Amino acid sequence: MKLWIFAAAAGGAVLGLASCATMSAEQCMAGDWAGQGYSDGASGLTMSRLEEHAEACAKHGVTPDRSAYAAGRDQGLVRYCTPANGFRAGRTGSGYGGVCPSYLEVDFMPAYRDGQIVHDVEQALTNARSSADSLGARLEELDDKIAGKQRELRAEGLTEPQRDQIRDRIQELRRERAETEREWRRAQNAIDDAERDVRDIQWRFRDQYGGW
Repeated sequence: MKLWIFAAAAGGAVLGLASCATMSAEQCMAGDWAGQGYSDGASGLTMSRLEEHAEACAKHGVTPDRSAYAAGRDQGLVRYCTPANGFRAGRTGSGYGGVCPSYLEVDFMPAYRDGQIVHDVEQALTNARSSADSLGARLEELDDKIAGKQRELRAEGLTEPQRDQIRDRIQELRRERAETEREWRRAQNAIDDAERDVRDIQWRFRDQYGGW
């Protein structure tokens, strides 16, 4: 039984390693290095990706055709290095590996930076909403705690020191609630500001990038 468990675990480990390979055995054997290069170039990957492919295919006795890969990748980069794609990459927060040739990068990079501007303002709005939601949940939690302590205070048989202790705790909770509500209102203001920034950016780029 122990041997079976060990074998299963080992098999799982091998599968896990295989899943990390950049190319499958079938892809390696097919030898379409121009097509693989095109795909990688169209995804904006650097030339170092070929080394990862070489490692994956070495297990199957296959050596990449570097020239074919590079030629295909150059064609793929023409597809990747467009202003529209630069804007999408920047907006989604994707990194840029400096892969575009200079004659394409001159138009790609301004669009990429515009996309980063959009990403930043949209992320600020997401963060503000998340903060407001978290603070709103905390307010509800504090309200429940205060109500619980107030019910506890009305219980019979308490000594005066015990009642004083409960009153003190209620005051602490109310102070925390007041501060939390102030933070929640600031978060609401941050949402309003972020929504305005998003609208401004949408207006700014509305015609340039196809009504994103």
